[in-house]
Amino acid sequence: MKKLFCATAFTLFALAALAQSPQPLSFNSGHSHNDYKQNIPLLRAYYAGMGSIEADVFLKDGQLFVAHELKEIKPGATLLKQYLEPLYQLYKENGNHPYANHQLRLQLVIDIKEDYQHVLPQLLKELKPFQDMVNKPVNPDAVSIVISGDVPAPENFKNYPALISFDGRPAKVYTEEQLKRVAMISDDIKNYTVWNGKGTPTKIDEDKLLKVIHAAHQQNKPFRFWATQDSPNTWLELEKFGVDWINTDAPEKLRDFYLRKDKLTYTNPVPYPVYQPTYQADGAVKKVKNVILLIGDGMGLAQIHAGWIANHGNLNITMIRNSGFSQTAASNSGNTDSAAGGSAIAMGEKTNNRYIGMGTDDKKRTNLADTLAGYGLKSGIISVGDITDATPAVFYAHQLDRSYNEAIAKDFLDSHVDILVGSNQKSFLQNPDADLIKKLEAKGYTLNKSIADFKQKSSGKQLVLLPDSATRPVKDGRGDMLAQSLKQTIKLLSANKKGFFIMTEGAQIDYGGHVNDLKYVVTELHDFDKTVAEALRFADQDGETLVLVTADHETGGLTLLDASAADGRVQGEFSTNDHTNIMVPIYAYGPHSGDFTGTYPNNEIFKKIMKLFTGK
Repeated sequence: MKKLFCATAFTLFALAALAQSPQPLSFNSGHSHNDYKQNIPLLRAYYAGMGSIEADVFLKDGQLFVAHELKEIKPGATLLKQYLEPLYQLYKENGNHPYANHQLRLQLVIDIKEDYQHVLPQLLKELKPFQDMVNKPVNPDAVSIVISGDVPAPENFKNYPALISFDGRPAKVYTEEQLKRVAMISDDIKNYTVWNGKGTPTKIDEDKLLKVIHAAHQQNKPFRFWATQDSPNTWLELEKFGVDWINTDAPEKLRDFYLRKDKLTYTNPVPYPVYQPTYQADGAVKKVKNVILLIGDGMGLAQIHAGWIANHGNLNITMIRNSGFSQTAASNSGNTDSAAGGSAIAMGEKTNNRYIGMGTDDKKRTNLADTLAGYGLKSGIISVGDITDATPAVFYAHQLDRSYNEAIAKDFLDSHVDILVGSNQKSFLQNPDADLIKKLEAKGYTLNKSIADFKQKSSGKQLVLLPDSATRPVKDGRGDMLAQSLKQTIKLLSANKKGFFIMTEGAQIDYGGHVNDLKYVVTELHDFDKTVAEALRFADQDGETLVLVTADHETGGLTLLDASAADGRVQGEFSTNDHTNIMVPIYAYGPHSGDFTGTYPNNEIFKKIMKLFTGK
C-alpha cells in the first residue's frame, strides 16, 4: 500500500511539474473548429493565422460537401471550392508555403461524418491535383492533411497513402508503426470534467486533464481538447495544462489575444517596500491645514489590484483604511473624459466632456486652487505628463476644449497656483503670446527646466517646465520624478502658515490603459503608489494633513484573468481602449478621512474639501 501511495504521489507530482512549464503557445496554435460555419470559411481562420483548420465532410453525388449534418448541405459548398482551391492559390502566392510567414504551420483537419470507406478514396482523388501542397512526407513545407471523425481502424492506416495522417484518441492503443500515422491526439473535454471554462477545474478533474495530456506527450504527440469554452480564461488554463492546440470558434479573437499576450502579462520579481502609516491622526475630527490630492488618471479598482498583486500583495494605497467610491459620469455623457472628470473635482459641479474649468453654460468657474487661495492657502499642481493636459489644466485654466494647449498655458497667468510641474515646454516657451514667460516672471515665478533645478529652490513661486523626455514612461527609464516633485513642493509650501493644497497626477496609468498595455499600467501605478507613500509619510509627520487618493475615471475596462501575488505576476484583458463609466475608489487618510467614505458623484469631492476649510 505504501509503495502504491508513493507511486501515485510521484505521478501527480510529475504531472503538476509538467503543467507548470508547458510550451508557450501562439495564435498559430489555434484550431478553427467547425470552420465551415464561419461566414467566410477558410479565409477568416487563415488570415487569423490558425495552425489547424477543420472542415466536416459528407460524400454526396460524387462530391465532398462541408456541413455538420446532411440536411445542412448547400449547393456549391464543397471541400474543393471552399478549401482546397483557395488554399492552393494562397500556397502558391506564398512561394510554396502555407503562410507568407514561413515559420507558421498549417494542417487541414477533415472530419469525416460518416462512411470513411467511400469518403477517403474520393478525398484522395480530390487531393491529387494539389500533391505539391499536401504531400507532407515529401515536402516538409506542405499543408498536413489530418483525418478525423469516422476513421479507419488503426490496423488499416497502412492501407492509405502517407500524405494523410489521422487524429488519434486517448483510449486507442497504437503500435509503434500505427503511431507514426497519428498527427495528434484529441478528445472531448467533457469526458474529464464538467468545468465550463470559468475559474479553474477541481483538483481531481485537473489531475485527469493533466494525465491524458501527459500520456499523449509521452507518445510525442500534440494534444487537443474539443468542446471547450471560447474565452481568454479557458485558453490560459488549457495552456497551463499543456495542450498543444487551442480549440476555437473565434479565430480572430484568439489571434488578437495571443498577439497582445506580452502586453497583457506583467511580472514584477522584486517587490518594493511600502510605508507603514502610524494612523495617529487618521479619522480624527480636528483641523485640516493641508490637503494633498493624488489623482491616478485612468485608475480603477482593477488597476489598483493589478498593482497590489504585482507588488507581491502590498501597496501604499491599500494601507489606507478609509475609502469610498466616486461616480464619474460627465453632465453630457455617462462616460467622462479627463477634462469633465477633473473639472468636476476642481470646481464642484459636473460639466461637459472636453471642458476645462467651464460650466455647461460655457462660463468660467472658480477652481479649487483659486478658491482656497482666498483662504490663504498656497497650491501646487504636479503631473508626470503634459502639464497642459486635461487633469492638471482644470486646476488653473478655463477653456471650452482640452486641446487648446497654448490657450491653457496662457491661462496660467491668471491663476493663483504657486507651483506648476510637468512637461510640454513648447506650449509655454513658444506660445503665441511671445512675452508669456516674461509676464509670468513679472508675477514672481521662477522658470525651472529640470527637477534638479527645482530642488535647488528654497522659496518662491515655481514654474517647472520639463522636456518631454523627463516624463517618458517609467518602463522606459523615467525614474521617480513624480515623488521627487511632490516632496519638493511640500517642502516649499509647508512654509505657509495657513496651509496648502497640492494636486499630484499619475497621468500615465491612463496612457497604459489607452494602449491596452498591462506592463505600462502597472509600472505607472507603482510609481504613483510610491508617490502616495511620500504623502502619507508627510501626513504622519504633520498631523494636520489630509491625503486623498482617487481617479478621474477608469481607462481600458481592465479585467484580471490570472495572477500570483507570490510571484508578482498578473495577466489581464482590456475591453476597450477608451474610458469607462465604472465608479472609481477614493481613499482618505488623516484628519476627517471618515468624511470621504460612501458613494457619491465626483463633484462632491470639491464640496467635502471646501467644507473642511469653510465649515459649510
